Amino acid sequence: MTFLFSGSGASGQGAPLARRALDAGLAGFGAFLAILLLGLAQDGSGVLLLIAPFGASCVLVFALPQSPLARPRNVVGGHVLSTAVGVVVLSFCGAAPWAVAMGVGVAIAVMLLTDTLHPPAGADPIVAMLMGASWTFALMPVAVGAMAIVLLATGFHRYVTRRPYPIR
Repeated sequence: MTFLFSGSGASGQGAPLARRALDAGLAGFGAFLAILLLGLAQDGSGVLLLIAPFGASCVLVFALPQSPLARPRNVVGGHVLSTAVGVVVLSFCGAAPWAVAMGVGVAIAVMLLTDTLHPPAGADPIVAMLMGASWTFALMPVAVGAMAIVLLATGFHRYVTRRPYPIR
């Protein structure tokens, strides 16, 4: 995978420094906008919309939009399925360390089986279980927030970077 859009190698070492700096700035700005908008919507509505794994999702959709792990199916599906696994495991096993570990392991297996692997979503069972989340958590903030990130990334890449996203 190449960093954002330029050069070769994981960090775009083959690209000129100015292009790498522009790519880095655009990726950071896109992530800033996505998290800012979710935070403002959260403040305005009083409804939780920000969870830590969304920061990691922004790395993929803004810095590595060509990655299969950044596809909308992976971002939304990975987050929702992993959260659902966390809630199920919590319901049956509580939040003991072994249960949290099992939640993460099962979530990874489910994402692989459903072709929705999204590494940041591996943290969702931990968040859901430690918060004592219910089924509504999978909808709000997880599904709504993940869909918002994908929609923001789509618009950002279309109108700001002028690069294709999502990649099919």
